[in-house]
Amino acid sequence: MADRTLYADFVATRSDRLLRTAYMLTHNWATAEDLLQESLAKAWFAWPRLNEPEPYVRKVLVTTYVSWWRLRWRQELPSDELPEGLLAGDTSGGLDERDAMWRALGRLPMKQRAVVVLRFYEDLSLAEVAAVLGCGIGTVKSQSAKALAKLRVDESIMKELHR
Repeated sequence: MADRTLYADFVATRSDRLLRTAYMLTHNWATAEDLLQESLAKAWFAWPRLNEPEPYVRKVLVTTYVSWWRLRWRQELPSDELPEGLLAGDTSGGLDERDAMWRALGRLPMKQRAVVVLRFYEDLSLAEVAAVLGCGIGTVKSQSAKALAKLRVDESIMKELHR
């Protein structure tokens, strides 16, 4: 796929779906846009050797997201003061199901979150998820099972809190 004119077509046709994937990983539109932009820039340089660009860009999305998370983790500084409006135990305002799901998804470890997003949101097969994450199908199955179990526990806890 050495023709770089096809790159512009690829970006125009696939960016929306890839942006949604990035958003599912980051849960922040601005960060998702930055993540997609960096991933597409990396794809530009690899373009002449790509036979299937979408799986490549999806893999770059996930690996870049993980590397950003690791960098951010090291750069965060603790603070003695909570930001205004974030009171521990304040459950007023009621969480709707969508917000509760986002929160539960955000509590998953990064690899499990990536598996859930790719497998159930992007509707990729086990083999495709394994290829994107660079692991075996068994790892995808076990990470998926662990993630779904954690999400079920989160759901039952949320139901107990709202009784």
